[in-house]
Amino acid sequence: MADQKADGGSKVIVSNRRARHEYHVLDTWETGIVLLGTEVKSLRQGRANLQDCFARLDRGELWLYNLHISPYEQGNRFNHDPLRPRKLLMHRNQLRKLVGQVEQKGLTLVPLDLHFTGGVAKVNLALVKGKQLHDKRETLKERADARDMERAYKDNG
Repeated sequence: MADQKADGGSKVIVSNRRARHEYHVLDTWETGIVLLGTEVKSLRQGRANLQDCFARLDRGELWLYNLHISPYEQGNRFNHDPLRPRKLLMHRNQLRKLVGQVEQKGLTLVPLDLHFTGGVAKVNLALVKGKQLHDKRETLKERADARDMERAYKDNG
């Protein structure tokens, strides 16, 4: 998956496919992420996992928790802790708007994907609201209906 290209010529490292199934995406932002050298090398090898990952505002700063970046094999003693919290970089005015939205009941910040844009690691961060079980079923039904319509169109066309 590390060699897929997203729109805008960015190289997708890892994407959180479950996020769109588990949550309603209300808004998205592209943020920078503060990484160590061995983390960047490990990301270039595509060794990351966004499962159970979330972002939280803490003292006016945005932090990403539970992002697992595997230790770099040649990193020896300079390797990093795979699950350490990582700081996300956003403009101050974007953060101010985000604070009010996150404090609403039931809203969470979840990363949708991790990618390189122009050699710099970026995170697509989404403001989400959890789906109920019936919402998930409805989404699956819509997807299946769209797939069936596409098949019927191909068979007739």
